[in-house]
Amino acid sequence: ADEAYSIGPAPSQQSYLSMEKIIQVAKTSAAQAIHPGYGFLSENMEFAELCKQEGIIFIGPPPSAIRDMGIKSTSKSIMAAAGVPVVEGYHGEDQSDQCLKEHAGRIGYPVMIKAVRGGGGKGMRIVRSEQEFQEQLESARREAKKSFNDNAVLIEKFVDTPRHVEVQVFGDHHGNAVYLFERDCSVQRRHQKIIEEAPAPGIKPEVRKKLGEAAVRAAKAVNYVGAGTVEFIMDSKHNFYFMEMNTRLQVEHPVTEMITGTDLVEWQLRIAAGEKIPLSQEEITLQGHAFEARIYAEDPSNNFMPGAGPLVHLSTPRADPSTRIETGVRQGDEVSVHYDPMIAKLVVWAADRQAALTKLRYSLRQYNINSLHFRLAVEED
Repeated sequence: ADEAYSIGPAPSQQSYLSMEKIIQVAKTSAAQAIHPGYGFLSENMEFAELCKQEGIIFIGPPPSAIRDMGIKSTSKSIMAAAGVPVVEGYHGEDQSDQCLKEHAGRIGYPVMIKAVRGGGGKGMRIVRSEQEFQEQLESARREAKKSFNDNAVLIEKFVDTPRHVEVQVFGDHHGNAVYLFERDCSVQRRHQKIIEEAPAPGIKPEVRKKLGEAAVRAAKAVNYVGAGTVEFIMDSKHNFYFMEMNTRLQVEHPVTEMITGTDLVEWQLRIAAGEKIPLSQEEITLQGHAFEARIYAEDPSNNFMPGAGPLVHLSTPRADPSTRIETGVRQGDEVSVHYDPMIAKLVVWAADRQAALTKLRYSLRQYNINSLHFRLAVEED
């Protein structure tokens, strides 16, 4: 960056989540646009509206798309109407215990209870029998209220042995929308992604095409503009069902860039400036295979709980055209308690999946972190 401005102290409520402070800095610096990144206010409809009111371009979708996709019950209804497959469930307004329990019984156990708002695994509980329904419902409501200030939930059929497959989409102001293939994000801990790869392994071309086309229908249903990700649950027979849409650039977008030879942030800027999507669907091709490993400041000896403190030692693999290290920390920096424990991303590309996996394993062994409170644990299966 050419210039830097303080937006407040470390706690995010007083800085990165303060809409007024960010708008003020934008005005002070004469910025024409704000890129919200992939956290904090990136999916906040009120912030997108505020930018519009202040005459500042919000590099993201219109507020209406953020609103419609931000409430799970609303998004499911829109998706079903657009012909996008959805999991059988109850997304109604009657939130009484009895009503929710009856619908769970109708759908058939196991079911998933999900907070209507938010994401990141918050307010989600798997219920495998009627006997444990009430306890899990109360637990999900408590977490939803704490995380999103809204304890409304929905009930869905739980897909056993699921895969988490998501599709990168882009829309522009001219009514165009394309997909840039899919990512598999099934390797997770506590509903948080750890390893992502693109394309998803073992998927036939016809399924890949159906996934992409369904994601484009989802984007067009809400007049989507900019970068977005349509997330699906896929079963063992490769049937897929809409889960949610992230109305922002994803943490794992580099694996899509690696297999398509694109710069998605550049696309965001061009589209926000009113340009058309740089490539047509036919011009977007898939080359090779990419993995991303998220580097977390966590303590493997304490159930991988988030850690904080000084980075006593930090050395990384050498970056090259097929190896990317995306980070905001250096040796000697302090990892804060105020933010997500992810401190870096390691992204690798190779001509095929096995070669990419070998490269990922090699690169992870070259990644060395030592701190008083956490260390890098490389797990190989």
